[in-house]
Amino acid sequence: MEATIPYMTTLTSVMENLRLKNHDHEFIMTGEGFTANHQKFYQPTELIICRTYRFEGQSDPGDSVILYLIEANDGLIGYSLDSYGAYSNNPEGYDDFIKEIPVKKSSI
Repeated sequence: MEATIPYMTTLTSVMENLRLKNHDHEFIMTGEGFTANHQKFYQPTELIICRTYRFEGQSDPGDSVILYLIEANDGLIGYSLDSYGAYSNNPEGYDDFIKEIPVKKSSI
């Protein structure tokens, strides 16, 4: 019998799934690059985007967000949240930085 994989429809469910897998380290943008703990800073060449989730709120424009699942070259897996639209508040340089991170090629 085939295992059923739950369909994740909300940001909350994806975040919970990441927490359960210990992949809930948030990469944040700083002047030195992305960091998840303020001890190590990563440049785009040290990261890879493994998966992208896009959420669009049906009644609340504040729900417009992209979650990037990111793996660092040292094995750390975490995420970065990118709000877009009217409520975008990304730090300066974020958009250019995220565009420089390679995207993992799908085997599909």
